[in-house]
Amino acid sequence: MTERRQQSRDKVMLGAVASVNDQGSTRDCVVRNISEHGARLEFGSASGLPDTLRLQIAKKGRSFLARIVWLRNNVAGVAFDTSGDASDLEERLRRSERKKRELQRRLNVLLGN
Repeated sequence: MTERRQQSRDKVMLGAVASVNDQGSTRDCVVRNISEHGARLEFGSASGLPDTLRLQIAKKGRSFLARIVWLRNNVAGVAFDTSGDASDLEERLRRSERKKRELQRRLNVLLGN
């Protein structure tokens, strides 16, 4: 098989979570190899996967918008949409700030302030 990737991938074994729709449904998966441009993911079952998904890799502290390029059995090759990195960071920051405010409110209630 001819290698069509522009960049080689690092072999890894990382746990990840794929958000598969806007309602918050997720699927656990294992990242088998990864580069800046894509990854190979292994799912328990790949049935019903959408064309695009949000991949969160906790160990790397990263989140990617990914497009499925190929799918065989329970393994998928994905390409990352790197144009969304800045907006993803902004969204994660907004969520973090909301959590911080909520925790501060709870703390104030517990302390009687």
